[in-house]
Amino acid sequence: MLAFVLQRLIQAVMVMVSVAFIAFLLFQYVGDPVLFMLGQDATAEQIDFLRKDLGLDQPFFVQFWHFLINAAQGEFGISLRQGAKVSQLIADRFPATLELAFMAAAMALLVGIPMGVYAALRRGSLGSQLLMTLSLLGVSLPTFLIGILLILFFAVLLGWFPSFGRGDVVKIGWWSTGLLTAKGWHHIILPALTLTIFQLTLIMRLVRAEMLEVLRTDYIKFARARGLSNSAIHFGHALKNTLVPVMTITGLQLGGLIAFAIITETVFQWPGMGLLFIQAVTFADIPVMAAYLCLIALIFVVINLIVDLLYFAVDPRLRVGKAGGH
Repeated sequence: MLAFVLQRLIQAVMVMVSVAFIAFLLFQYVGDPVLFMLGQDATAEQIDFLRKDLGLDQPFFVQFWHFLINAAQGEFGISLRQGAKVSQLIADRFPATLELAFMAAAMALLVGIPMGVYAALRRGSLGSQLLMTLSLLGVSLPTFLIGILLILFFAVLLGWFPSFGRGDVVKIGWWSTGLLTAKGWHHIILPALTLTIFQLTLIMRLVRAEMLEVLRTDYIKFARARGLSNSAIHFGHALKNTLVPVMTITGLQLGGLIAFAIITETVFQWPGMGLLFIQAVTFADIPVMAAYLCLIALIFVVINLIVDLLYFAVDPRLRVGKAGGH
């Protein structure tokens, strides 16, 4: 187990160094930050002074080493557009994105798994075919279109939910949350629903396919021969083994929800990291773009490590395989 964890940690460090290198290249080739900060009217003396002050006159790999050390400490410099520390901007926006992603993931799991089980156990029925048709529609429609349709129907026509913003938030130290206020819940429903539809349909179709595969295995036939009830077979044996690959996909999808909430946050003007990244791209705010890239990579690495450990814990075949290898 310890060797498994160490191997994954070494892989994680290699991935993070590679991503940091790519992020550092943004500083080198996307544009000159000195010109962005001083403007076109700056004199040559001002440009040389600021370039030396920022350390941009040093060799490439020396700059990269300093960037790597600062990134490991969570420091990515000053935003070229807002003039504030990038780490503070990320810390202010990160709770909103994480809150939205976890709400969407919870909705996808709580609704998608039961729908997938129903579609598998009632294969060929009208309800199952209707669910599969709706899931195909959910996978096909782009996220921005789903968001616009939800705003049009629920915010404009019916007036049930607000169409933008996060609502009232409560500060708990440096963390902020809207889940402790009624308006916060009111504002998060439409963005979370927009973000969860694709994930929900994906999980439903995955659970259905895995459930049908498990129901054809020999140990399910043996369980039926022993006289176990359908509920014990379906939920005590089949569903338990179905959720092992679902857990892996769900973990990776959670990282995807955080990384690709950009469109949803833009449509609903949700004050998260995605909206901050879009604004950074618009104004060529390279430090913010680099910090976002590194943070998203770190989230994927951590989630992937947790999923690997959970997979190792719940699947005895992996433990037997490792023991046999040693």
